Amino acid sequence: MTRPPQPGPPQPQVTIHAIGQEREPLAVLDRFSGSPDAFLEIGRRSHFQAAGAFYPGLRAPARPDLVDRRRDLVARVLEEVFGLRQPVVLEMLAYALVTTPPGDLAPLQAIPHYDAASEGVVAGMFYMMGPETGGTAFYRHRLTGYETITAAREQAYRAAMAEDGRAFGSPPRAYHYGDTPRYEMIYEVEARPDRLVLYRAKLLHSGVIPDPSLLSPDPAEGRMTMNMFFRGR
Repeated sequence: MTRPPQPGPPQPQVTIHAIGQEREPLAVLDRFSGSPDAFLEIGRRSHFQAAGAFYPGLRAPARPDLVDRRRDLVARVLEEVFGLRQPVVLEMLAYALVTTPPGDLAPLQAIPHYDAASEGVVAGMFYMMGPETGGTAFYRHRLTGYETITAAREQAYRAAMAEDGRAFGSPPRAYHYGDTPRYEMIYEVEARPDRLVLYRAKLLHSGVIPDPSLLSPDPAEGRMTMNMFFRGR
């Protein structure tokens, strides 16, 4: 007796958003890997170290298995949505744990940030955990109206940040979320297991931390994501 073919894992679902007044693309790829728990388990066995001066936590290098699994899909989205032409290089792929208590945040860690003032760099955030751990929010800087920071805007943005400091003082020691005198939130993407979010690295954004008291440096307990950067021409 011939057995009927067994259904394979669900295929990824791709949704494209145009966010803010600048209508920047944001790609959401759900059901991306088909096995988020397996990647989470690898992350929990990884060796984490301090991520440097800007990231409020720890990182551990990751193998490219996640991207390799859907290489053709990622390449198509990077080209058709973000205009990245080949060759596209995966510059960084790492597990990340947010660990810093709010009271220990540096001023630049308490406001939205951008990763690169470049059209040719796309950031990726892979979620393995649920919405209770927090997603990513995107912002408009009120004084300048900027939602993205390009090389041509960097000098004016830095001057405006200094003006913010004179007007409002130091940012509160807290993970930034929502509308403030400095920034207006323009979009929020929710964390869901097996969701990959891609956006240009020039977008102002901040991680959403619903309950900082739950942050932990223990990979078995902490808010773990996988972060990546793609660079093309």
